[in-house]
Amino acid sequence: MSTSLRNNGAALLSLAAAALLVAGISLALFWAPEDVDQGILQKIFYVHVPVALTAYAAFGWGAWKALRLLWKGGDRYDLESYTAVHMGVIFGVLTLVTGSIWAKASWGHWWVWSERQLTLFLILFLFYSAYFMLRYSTDPGPRRARTSAVYALFGVALIPVSFLAIRLAEGLIHPVVFTRDGPQMDGAMFLTFCVCLAGMLALGGGLYLLELAGKRADASLQELRERLT
Repeated sequence: MSTSLRNNGAALLSLAAAALLVAGISLALFWAPEDVDQGILQKIFYVHVPVALTAYAAFGWGAWKALRLLWKGGDRYDLESYTAVHMGVIFGVLTLVTGSIWAKASWGHWWVWSERQLTLFLILFLFYSAYFMLRYSTDPGPRRARTSAVYALFGVALIPVSFLAIRLAEGLIHPVVFTRDGPQMDGAMFLTFCVCLAGMLALGGGLYLLELAGKRADASLQELRERLT
């Protein structure tokens, strides 16, 4: 993909994200009905869950690029995997923050260690945060790229564990969106959730492309300096 196409893609995704998120938040506040049990507190669901799913998607994309690196080699996949993991960590922070706010409002505590869905997502987040410590403890080169790729691939195994824990947890404060019987939400709530999810995924994709373009520009400048010296 050329630089111009990547830049255009980032711009289009950013515009789509802005439009979808404004629409989604407006729908959440003024159209979607309040939850029977939690009332207005449940509105944070429309931010928290899309943010968490975007974090999962970023970690999964990073693992896919890591697999491509181990299979084909090349600096391209290393940079793409690294950038995706970085995006996942950013959205992971947002997931923990919004989850803590929701927990405080619902349970009266910022964190409840007995709730396994919280603990397992924290483990996933810490695992991928340690990715950067591992990466920068090794000199740049093929060895660092391969080591980082293997680590990212191991981490992706935690994603289904964390996701299933949320679906199986008792006393869950946010609803399960999909089951085998289809959507388990009011139609207005489900549509609002889908709009917010699409907006958050577009935001994550746009930020990913922007960061990737910046890192590639830095790499090109560094290569140019080395040639000149």
